[in-house]
Amino acid sequence: MSSRREELAGRVQIPDSFEALPLSDTIDVDGSSARGYVVARPRISGGYTWGGPMRASFAKKAALVASATAMAVTLAACSSSSSTTTTTTSGTTGGGSAKGNGAPLKIALVASLTGEDAALNADSPKGFTARVDAQNAAGGINGHKIDPIIIDDQTSPTQVVVAVQQAISDGVVGIVSNTPLMFEAAKYAQQAGIPVTGGSFDGTEWGTQPNTNMFPADAINTNPQAPWSKATGAFLKAHGGTNVATYGYGISPSSTHGTYAVASSAQAAGLKVGVMDVSVQFGSESFGTQALAAKSAGANALTAQMDVNSNLALLAALNQNGVHPKVVDFPTGYGSSLVNSNVWATAQGVYFATSFRPWNIPLNAGTTTMQASFRKYAGFTASQFPDFGQNETYTGADLMITGLLKAGANPTPASTIKALRSITAYNADGILPVTLDYSTNFGYNTMQSCGWYEQAQKTAFKAISSTPECYPVIPGSSSLTAPKLH
Repeated sequence: MSSRREELAGRVQIPDSFEALPLSDTIDVDGSSARGYVVARPRISGGYTWGGPMRASFAKKAALVASATAMAVTLAACSSSSSTTTTTTSGTTGGGSAKGNGAPLKIALVASLTGEDAALNADSPKGFTARVDAQNAAGGINGHKIDPIIIDDQTSPTQVVVAVQQAISDGVVGIVSNTPLMFEAAKYAQQAGIPVTGGSFDGTEWGTQPNTNMFPADAINTNPQAPWSKATGAFLKAHGGTNVATYGYGISPSSTHGTYAVASSAQAAGLKVGVMDVSVQFGSESFGTQALAAKSAGANALTAQMDVNSNLALLAALNQNGVHPKVVDFPTGYGSSLVNSNVWATAQGVYFATSFRPWNIPLNAGTTTMQASFRKYAGFTASQFPDFGQNETYTGADLMITGLLKAGANPTPASTIKALRSITAYNADGILPVTLDYSTNFGYNTMQSCGWYEQAQKTAFKAISSTPECYPVIPGSSSLTAPKLH
């Protein structure tokens, strides 16, 4: 234990996964310098980041623990760049027209950088800082520099509450969410009147009253009834599948509901559902029993609403037991980090869905700006492209910035919520496959299920199409309960 850890003992608890820092230290965070009131930083090791539309969330409701005995790690970051003008997304240019008083505007990213979701999320701040650094280089927000804060919720139902309350006490004008646990803390942001943008993959609070301060920056439907579409069933059928095995985490409502949605979609396409298993332990990589069940059922199509470490471990177990599906479709895992991982061989031939425009199809205005920002501010090389978490934090930051630019000379949380709610057409300048209307579609987001498919082939991902595949959401449908299998 370091002397700094001893000095802080009795005031805060520093987990072994963190290292204490002198308050005067300046550290590098994804190409930016972080300074100020940093008391600790996560010991983040290398590895690839995974996430996706049905990322795991936790059903257990937990009480708020006292902040004096909890640890919410904050990184108050400022841009290290002294670059010249950078184009912004969503139709914005420069730093806006009306000039404010110049006081910095704090935006917090709440993400699961350590704990059970760390393998999926540790690198996700790169998208957030890339977008913020680009905006600061373009003049900020109407003369205000953006002061980004990164807060780790440690994939803990109690710590996510601490993290959101920490952001509020720090005086943020908005919060960007990339955590499977935001549903645990959403009410605190709502009660404080703080706008929240980002990934709506964790739960239906994004479309549930009274959370009109929440704005999803992705293409996930936020209807509390969790309707389903024919997309997955149609895709599996088109690629030779006739008997589907689908899996989800038992502890995760979104994963469970996603599994129910896939089963309903498969049956609507005329396919048999041989296995529908929502009893998988969160993060599991042991699937001997599940593999035998799939073999016994005669499954020849596989999809799973889990994190890709689990999904690929499941596929490996099936292969080891003589089950070689004709088609495998996973909603998580697309990103250059997977190509460089030790499970890339297992992924060969697998189709991966992404709801963010890939970089290996012709770039449009949004992805051109995004790629330049990642290369300049996140250190991406020519062969790198973002994974799900990095896409989520980039578009989450972009939507927040879009609202701030419309919120007047000196934006406040209230004026930013009003500005965001006035946006009638947002798609992150073409990064998203659908256009979102925040003025009328609260609780629905989009009535289409759209995305691109990428297949793992040899040394790279291959795009199946340069245009997104879209299927309408079935009116009146719901995946809140298990469908009857027939």
